[in-house]
Amino acid sequence: MGQKGFNEEKELTQTESKIRRTGGHEAAAEGSRSSNKGFTLISKKVNSGNLSDTAEFFLLGLSEDPEQQPLLFCLFQSTDLVTMLSNLPIILAIIYDSHLHTPMYFFLSNLSLADICFTSATVPTMLLNVQTQSKAISYSGCLTQICFVLSFAELENEILIAMTYDLFVAICHPLRYNVIINPRHCGLLVLLSFFISVLDALLHNLMALWLSFSMDLKIFHFFCELAHILRLACSNIFVNNIFMYLVTSLLGVVPLSGIIFSYTQIMSSTLKIPPADGNYKAFSTCGSH
Repeated sequence: MGQKGFNEEKELTQTESKIRRTGGHEAAAEGSRSSNKGFTLISKKVNSGNLSDTAEFFLLGLSEDPEQQPLLFCLFQSTDLVTMLSNLPIILAIIYDSHLHTPMYFFLSNLSLADICFTSATVPTMLLNVQTQSKAISYSGCLTQICFVLSFAELENEILIAMTYDLFVAICHPLRYNVIINPRHCGLLVLLSFFISVLDALLHNLMALWLSFSMDLKIFHFFCELAHILRLACSNIFVNNIFMYLVTSLLGVVPLSGIIFSYTQIMSSTLKIPPADGNYKAFSTCGSH
């Protein structure tokens, strides 16, 4: 009887041990499945968030009609050539003619250069896409184009503001013109304009790097623009919009108000000058600007 009880207890112990081992394997398998499932979900999330690293945007241009592509190619190629042929002679004439080494023509040459650079940052991409029948552009290439477009567009605006300031000083403070508008100050104004433009573009690009995108990356334009990129983002763009509106206010509305004020003062000062004292000369200065 004792031997029989001992055998039954031994079998019971072996059975419990087997059950524990089986349960442990099942738990381990279940844990492994849960871990794999969690890893798959995390991988999907990471891939969705990092889609911008390998994404390609598609510049659909102004029209997707194949019959209109040759016409668009000729149109934009003509625009590029006209921009080059109209601005390059201005720059060369100002460089080689010593009589044109004045603040007004210095600003004009930089404005022409900024115009050439802006056109070169947008039109060649469109021409290449039409020629190769490929509308794809990488995410890094798109951000690079946005940086150049914002930089040169903002630079043009700020040089126009500098030219307005030059005219304002020439008409309203003629006796102090050579002191205020000297070559050193002109160079500093252009450098400051360039620095502000590049800084603005880099900040916009830095904020765009944190955006996530879905798979539908179609841009209905012939070049990458910040507003189109923000519309395609599937992440929160509230901060981007606030920053864009703030920069637009500071670098757009405020300078425009300054230009309007300057021209108001210029016209007021010009009309107060008697004809015999140089009214015609003042108007000719305004016309040249």
